[in-house]
Amino acid sequence: MNSVFQALNDPTRREILNLLKKKDMSAGEIAEAFNISKPSISHHLDKLKRADLVSSEKKGQYVVYTLNATVLDEILSWFINLKS
Repeated sequence: MNSVFQALNDPTRREILNLLKKKDMSAGEIAEAFNISKPSISHHLDKLKRADLVSSEKKGQYVVYTLNATVLDEILSWFINLKS
């Protein structure tokens, strides 16, 4: 769970998750939404993948990223149970 909180600590990664909430996107499409380098976006995507917040699938020459809402559901459930 520590890797999830580390991944969520960065505003760029949180914005990437917001983009993926709307639709699956390639790394290039994600990069177009930001004013930072593509290698930086790749770094952020790697952190999100290692935290299991996103998954990726190779489609032709592109890698398409998808939000993994299951991990977010587990975190919310943990918070709710912690409060109870």
